[in-house]
Amino acid sequence: MILRGVVLMFVFVLIEWYAFQVIRTITQNKWALGLYWVSVVLIFGNSFWHFFTFDRSVGYSHAISLSIGFFISLFAFQLVLVLFLILEDLVRIPQGLFQYLKSKTTENNTFLPNRRKFISQIALGLGAIPLASLLYGMFKGKYNYKVLSYTLEYEDLPEAFEGFTITQISDLHCGSFDNPEKVAYGVELINNQKSDLLLFTGDLVNNRSEEARPWIGLFSKIEASYGKYSILGNHDYGDYAQWDSEQAKDKNMKDLFEIHKEMGFDLLLNEHRILKKGKDEISLIGVENWGTGRFKKAGDLKKSVENIDSKDFKILMTHDPSHWEAEVLPHPFPFQLTLSGHTHGMQFGIEIPGWIKWSPSKWRYKQWAGIYEKQKQWLNVNRGFGFLAYPGRVGIWPEITVITLKKKNVLI
Repeated sequence: MILRGVVLMFVFVLIEWYAFQVIRTITQNKWALGLYWVSVVLIFGNSFWHFFTFDRSVGYSHAISLSIGFFISLFAFQLVLVLFLILEDLVRIPQGLFQYLKSKTTENNTFLPNRRKFISQIALGLGAIPLASLLYGMFKGKYNYKVLSYTLEYEDLPEAFEGFTITQISDLHCGSFDNPEKVAYGVELINNQKSDLLLFTGDLVNNRSEEARPWIGLFSKIEASYGKYSILGNHDYGDYAQWDSEQAKDKNMKDLFEIHKEMGFDLLLNEHRILKKGKDEISLIGVENWGTGRFKKAGDLKKSVENIDSKDFKILMTHDPSHWEAEVLPHPFPFQLTLSGHTHGMQFGIEIPGWIKWSPSKWRYKQWAGIYEKQKQWLNVNRGFGFLAYPGRVGIWPEITVITLKKKNVLI
């Protein structure tokens, strides 16, 4: 462990020294060089201090999140600089070796060519792109709410539910919010959709139920004529915090249940509700968190569908999209629509509809954002309403999903 830490520190120092070569090549002004190092020391020093003093019993504070944001922004900038210098050195080093061998006969003491200023200028300009993007994500992007609408057609949709609308939100992470006015704007956007049903697919908090208490009044204003329903996400169980006792952890869980109720959500814990419209009905199912790998597996799909007919039209809420291929699709019952969240789309990526959809999240999750279809069953992975750790979003904006159910005409 100590050896790994020493190696990481050596690599970090090497990156810092390398990145500085770009700045030094462009300018010899002592004030500019000094300002650069002051920024580096303040940002990285603050980040390391938070890292070594992090208290799991408290979790992420706004100060820690900001520290993470500035650290990532500056480090991304420096990595671009380092990449260009490495490419330049792939040319400089062979030239230097040639000069060294040549100097044996010419007594020329100049070996490595000087760094070219224009290369460093290009590196600085391109490095400014991720730096500016990440800073924008911190101060603007995290509240850049987007309403994404989908129309899904089903042959077996009950006729009374033709045109039925669902608004899905996910991953509020209330403990990360720092701007009540912006969050209120997001809630207003939700209500402006005037959907029949509101479904929240988990992660109300980062670690502790108390994080959500200041936001009860705001989220209780969300309206839906057929009700508001919710499930738990992996962060809601308090597993990522330290507790004085099991009793304290249990109380936190009970407090969280009560907050869901105060917000007007009907929390589904491996159970279901029947939604009726006219003479028809659909089954709404909510399971606790179930995720592949190290994530909590409290979800009980079998229990949640007890007394449900296999022919019923079913909407399933499950926080982690990895549950879909692992247990939902193989289930003998078809689940016409599954709603998940969890991934946040990594809060970073590039999305241009019809052209590109990319995020590092795709390396971890097969279904990581948007609509997917298999076996005539649909999955929507919501990109999340809030944010966690890095206090921002770049390219993957906070999402409010609106799904309209339509009856598919069957041609005979």
